[in-house]
Amino acid sequence: MAATEPLPLAGLTVVAVEQAVSAPFATRQLADLGARVIKVERPDGGDFARAYDTAARGLASHFVWANRGKESLALDLKDPRGLEVLHALLDGADVFVQNLAQGAAARLGLDAAALCARYPRLVAVDISGYGEGGPYAHKRAYDMLVQCEAGLVSVTGTPERPVKAGIPAADIAAAMYAFSGVLAALLRRGTTGRGGPVEISMLESLAEWMGHPLHHTMHGGEQPVRTGLAHAVIAPYDAYATADGDRVLLSVQNDREWRRLAREVLERPELAE
Repeated sequence: MAATEPLPLAGLTVVAVEQAVSAPFATRQLADLGARVIKVERPDGGDFARAYDTAARGLASHFVWANRGKESLALDLKDPRGLEVLHALLDGADVFVQNLAQGAAARLGLDAAALCARYPRLVAVDISGYGEGGPYAHKRAYDMLVQCEAGLVSVTGTPERPVKAGIPAADIAAAMYAFSGVLAALLRRGTTGRGGPVEISMLESLAEWMGHPLHHTMHGGEQPVRTGLAHAVIAPYDAYATADGDRVLLSVQNDREWRRLAREVLERPELAE
């Protein structure tokens, strides 16, 4: 895209009542594509991710990563005056995103169903831990818990010890599905003139990423083993010790690549047979 061309979402307004990672990272994608994103925070300290650390020149690294390109507004949504200001923003908004604690949005009249009824052109996104139905719907969700519940830690780590991913994988998964859901809803609105709800759960998002080990277990009869940096079914795929005491990382995914490695890198053509 040429520097003089407008960004794809220029002219769109997003209002987000958001905190932590899942919703902020979703709306950051929209901001990166040119949307105006208005982040609504609590008056008493704002988004609690602001206090995670002070590593980024005095600011929290998580917060800086997930919130670039946004405007911020502090509103007390338990005060009718705060809600009035929020609805004034929604009158001119294209997208609303929230990831409040389960049930909080509905109590405030900010759930997707209520907002879509009031603002027919609005794309309203609800991000939750476990969705609106089911036995976990009322529970709070945390990234580490969802990584466990979706099965990610069962395939991450070593045979002796499972580990979680070093980044908030469940939050990121939910954020990216929310982002793609918004784009799809905006595309549909261009045809129908109406917005609509987008419902995203962290558990369902990360469970979708677990499709490969799921099929391996269902159809192969056994769960993939945890192999650290190596791969459960592909080799060579690991960090291997060298003669000088260092390590070299090899990632070979098929026989063709192995034959080239043996002949051209290792200079051991007999290994290719």
